[in-house]
Amino acid sequence: MFKNVSEIIENRIRRTHVQVNQENVLMFWEVGKYIGSVLLGGERAGYGKQIVVTLAQQLQLKYGTSFDYSNVTRMIKFAARFPEIEIVVPLAQHLSWSHFIALLPLKSDEAFMFYANDVKIRRLGKRELRKQISRKAYERREIANSQLTEISTVPFNVFKDPYYHNINKIKTCKKISLQTSVMSGYFT
Repeated sequence: MFKNVSEIIENRIRRTHVQVNQENVLMFWEVGKYIGSVLLGGERAGYGKQIVVTLAQQLQLKYGTSFDYSNVTRMIKFAARFPEIEIVVPLAQHLSWSHFIALLPLKSDEAFMFYANDVKIRRLGKRELRKQISRKAYERREIANSQLTEISTVPFNVFKDPYYHNINKIKTCKKISLQTSVMSGYFT
């Protein structure tokens, strides 16, 4: 009985965390959207940029460090990158604000969605996500895929994880492509 009741409690606690996280992400998006459209849009752009600092200070005093200047500017960038709430809602179900902070500097939407999907599928934490980004998992996958031919027996996206190289004893070289490494016998 204790085990079953504990499972119910743990399940509800997890669901509560997911719901709270989603609401926080949506709140940050909405704040960024409002500031971006009202203060920084149109004729007030020069004036609006000047008062974001003051607004952030006021918000931080009332609501805490989540509203410091750097985070408020991230909120604005977040809303600018995803102007429609319909795009944000499904992402917010699986990604925390820390995930979004790690993903915002990415230039391409394809890379953003690749890493976001990786977080969703593998349930990566923010540290693991940052590690994947620093290892350039998306770029590695793209390079490997571009070198595969249609008649290749190797499936697309198989070389995205550097651990694959370690497990299969493949040396990775910056100047030699992965395909060339495999075909030339660069095994340890």
